[in-house]
Amino acid sequence: MSGKTPEETVVILSQEMLPQDTNPAGNVHGGVIMKLIDSAAGVAARRHFRGNVVTASIDSLKFRSPVFVGDLVMLKASINLVGRTSMEVGVRVEAEDLDTGEVRHTASAYLTFVALDPGGLPTQVPELICRSPESQRRNREAVERRQDRLAQRENRKRQNQGR
Repeated sequence: MSGKTPEETVVILSQEMLPQDTNPAGNVHGGVIMKLIDSAAGVAARRHFRGNVVTASIDSLKFRSPVFVGDLVMLKASINLVGRTSMEVGVRVEAEDLDTGEVRHTASAYLTFVALDPGGLPTQVPELICRSPESQRRNREAVERRQDRLAQRENRKRQNQGR
């Protein structure tokens, strides 16, 4: 199982938002964007692992600006961090107004995927090889997010034991 660079996992997904994606005000439903984020992140995770993966969590999802009917939504996903059986995938979402060409950063998300063997059990993933300064920075930030997640999980465990 040879390692891969984040650049080898990059996925770019684009889709025009149509009336069925929106509410009566013409804003795209957040759930539509969330599904696209999960799809793009899942493909990036599969490109790294080359096997079945499942979404374990969405660590962070921040909506920055609305997306409207007629906008072209562009998602860029890539692997930030690899554990033993899990991968953190970062996704940046932008929307382009096809009439004006204006591009807006509309959302960012971090998702964790777990790799599964043919029997459906978690299995080891290839290492992540971070060569570029950008991938090294993203990896460092992902390590910090992982440490925060683990600390929060431990705090919740302690709180539940005290009940």
